[in-house]
Amino acid sequence: MKMEKLEDMLRVRQPGLMDAQRSYAVLVPLVEREGELCLLYEVRASTLRRQPGEACFPGGRMEAGEAPEECALRETWEELAIPSGQIKLLGRLDFIAHRANFLMWPVLGAVDAKALERMVPSPAEVEEVFYVPLSHLLNTAPIEYEYELIPTPAENFPYELIGIPRSYKWQRGRENVPVYPWQGRAIWGLTGRITRNLIQICKELYH
Repeated sequence: MKMEKLEDMLRVRQPGLMDAQRSYAVLVPLVEREGELCLLYEVRASTLRRQPGEACFPGGRMEAGEAPEECALRETWEELAIPSGQIKLLGRLDFIAHRANFLMWPVLGAVDAKALERMVPSPAEVEEVFYVPLSHLLNTAPIEYEYELIPTPAENFPYELIGIPRSYKWQRGRENVPVYPWQGRAIWGLTGRITRNLIQICKELYH
């Protein structure tokens, strides 16, 4: 390989998350109800294989060549029948580089109030929707929990080849889990992290 060709490729290549196997995008729907701004959440259908009954934002896996905004709008249409023409995209929030080797792109969007009247949640994916006032989230800190991430190499890990002892002290990690209780529900996990990120950004406006 010639150095010039490598340089040309790197000049136009868009860096991503190393070893990422897939990317996802969600719409963070900002809506106005009864005179105040709210976030719209879904409850995942109980029949889903992964995370049934959990609170989430509309979204899913990005298709090849798809931008986060395109994916978020497509998934919102598929899950809630809200057309893209009734969503004003406000911008991307901070993305998540997950330890399971995927990227999560949250996109904030203002949904037209009239679209909510004609919204039809897909029964295959959505049990119900609910709204949380932005004022509540701004004034109520989440309950935060932590757990430790402990590396556990397989028995056949090549310690001798690498030249390290089996007592090698692997770097441990910690995971922070924010939980927002709301009327008998819990907003947590990645959805809780995205919610907290939005609230942190909103608070920056007043400093």
